[in-house]
Amino acid sequence: MRQFAQHSDSADHPADQRPDWRILRSLWPYLMEFRARVVLSMLLLVVAKLATVAMPLALKYIVDALEAERGMEAALAVPVLLVLAYGGLRFASTLFGELRDAVFARVAERAMRRVSLNVFQHLHRLELSYHLSRRTGGLARDIERGTNSISFLLRFAIFNVVPTLLEIVMVAVILLLVFSPGYVMVVLLAVLAYLIFSIRITEWRTRFVRETNEMDNRSNTRAVDSLLNYETVKYFGNETFEAQRYDADLVLWEEARMKNRLSLSALNSGQALIIAVTMTIMMWMAATQVAAGTITLGDLTMINAYMIQLFVPLNALGFIYREIRQALINVERMFGLLEQPPQVTDPEDGAALDTRGGEVVFDGVSFGYHPQRPILHAVDFRIPAGQKLAVVGPSGAGKSTLARLLFRFFDVEAGSIRIDGQDLRAVTQASLRHVIGVVPQDAVLFNDTIFSNIAYGRPDATREEVEDAARRAHLTQFIADLPEGFETMVGERGLKVSGGEKQRIAIARVLLKDPPILILDEATSSLDAHAEQVVLEALHEVAARRTTLVIAHRLSTIRDADQILVLDAGRIVESGDHETLLAAQGAYAALWQAQSRERPAMPSPPGNT
Repeated sequence: MRQFAQHSDSADHPADQRPDWRILRSLWPYLMEFRARVVLSMLLLVVAKLATVAMPLALKYIVDALEAERGMEAALAVPVLLVLAYGGLRFASTLFGELRDAVFARVAERAMRRVSLNVFQHLHRLELSYHLSRRTGGLARDIERGTNSISFLLRFAIFNVVPTLLEIVMVAVILLLVFSPGYVMVVLLAVLAYLIFSIRITEWRTRFVRETNEMDNRSNTRAVDSLLNYETVKYFGNETFEAQRYDADLVLWEEARMKNRLSLSALNSGQALIIAVTMTIMMWMAATQVAAGTITLGDLTMINAYMIQLFVPLNALGFIYREIRQALINVERMFGLLEQPPQVTDPEDGAALDTRGGEVVFDGVSFGYHPQRPILHAVDFRIPAGQKLAVVGPSGAGKSTLARLLFRFFDVEAGSIRIDGQDLRAVTQASLRHVIGVVPQDAVLFNDTIFSNIAYGRPDATREEVEDAARRAHLTQFIADLPEGFETMVGERGLKVSGGEKQRIAIARVLLKDPPILILDEATSSLDAHAEQVVLEALHEVAARRTTLVIAHRLSTIRDADQILVLDAGRIVESGDHETLLAAQGAYAALWQAQSRERPAMPSPPGNT
């Protein structure tokens, strides 16, 4: 039995799990798309770092020149070229750094675009069960943080970690050539201590970063869910209850943030201590040698400048390592979405569906969402091309499951579904869904104009075609009465239009698509009698000359069906047309009589039944 996949925002990412550094390899293809830019950026990086390392040398010679020429004329004795060289080196360091960023900008931005698109496309490839289980707020946050973190990883891993390590090597070589090996040993030990401390503490802090992200996702999801269900909150007067639930999540988020902040303070304090001790030792060694006359005052200045110059990026390296760890966590979660395998896939040699009339056949179809709860049991029926078949039955009988299987939101577990003799599993999903139009019970509209929502059925349609579809869906008068006409915004999920108007917009969308096969999934069950009558007229026009599967609750809406199936507990218990089933005095007749008794109690305009 096929199961609904279980998806959680945090279950697969416990707070103490280490990030996968192999994620960095996943970014390599995005770098290689602009190989020349990456190489040029690295060259500019090296030039900028050479200029940076050369500045303390120029400063040393300036100080030594001033020391040699004491007096009022000392300033004039300083070689002008040294001063100009120092200024030129400082400018070159900044200039080449900015050029490097400008050249690399295209690489980072394109990588963000490519990954975002890949995730978006992959989410649309995932089966319906994933989207029924996901939590939109947390998912949106994962994608947002992951996309931003990709840019951070590409920029800082390449342009801060690499140059800092390069600068450490350069400074160590200069200190070894110009001074005693003792200076090099102090620098290397300090760098080693700094890195070990930073890595160990950052590893410890990772759980707080993950916990903060999880609490952020939870509170954001809570807020999104509550606002999407604004009307329900108001119906029950639960504003205070919602605020309390949201605040409870915010309390957990606040506590996680505090742990994160305090652990960050501990990390920064330890790093500052290592830097202070190292600077003190280096200055003591240099001052001792200056006093002994073995090195010059310019040498001391150069050592001090190198230490400051070295520990500034090293301090940044500690910050960058922390941020890289957090970025890896964010990217890992987003890439985890890409690793979620679709359960419904196209066959490797899948061909496009070739529709010749639109005959639909269910042959021994069995299916269940959970192993312990089978829904359909060896269901057999045939819808000849151009005919209408209706399925009725109690709630939970499996009626809507038939529509989902025909649209291939799920694959059957036994038997097969064929269109014009072709098994749905042997053709591409895109070609299958191209020939099927669906009007669901609760049509969901995009937060866009009426025109755009209708045009969604065929985005390349002309305005005349869209207007014609609206006319055939009986929307002309409704749209004409609106101040902004077709440009009227329908609101999020279409909440600014009534149920009947929303259904007719959905019908117009299907009319514009003009598919040979139609699924009407209880398309009028939530409408009042007047709206139902208008929508039924539109649906009748839509279904004309199309192979139609109707999932019905109100039996009065399917009297004209060529064939009616009565489904109960996943099995077909009766079949025939309306008159035949009434005469059989079976399950269908019982449903008809029950609904006939209910109908008089429901007020309806004259002429409607």
